[in-house]
Amino acid sequence: MVTEQLIVTSERGKTTYSKDKASESPKRSIAKSISWRVIGTLDTIIISWIVTGTLSLAFSIGFIELVTKMMLYFFHERIWNTISWGK
Repeated sequence: MVTEQLIVTSERGKTTYSKDKASESPKRSIAKSISWRVIGTLDTIIISWIVTGTLSLAFSIGFIELVTKMMLYFFHERIWNTISWGK
């Protein structure tokens, strides 16, 4: 949560808020997620191309992998949100 990323400091009745330096913005998290998915998909395409020897088949495998892994990750996250361990 964004509110958990704020540090509250109170000195002489004055309260100040500052961002936790260890956390990151949601935009940064989205950018990292997209860049990581692109790297993972390119890796799958290259491996598929090496194994099959067919570039069009490698791209087909890469596209399917991109879609299925995004869906799997979504459900993985939703399931983990129901688990209270570590929260």
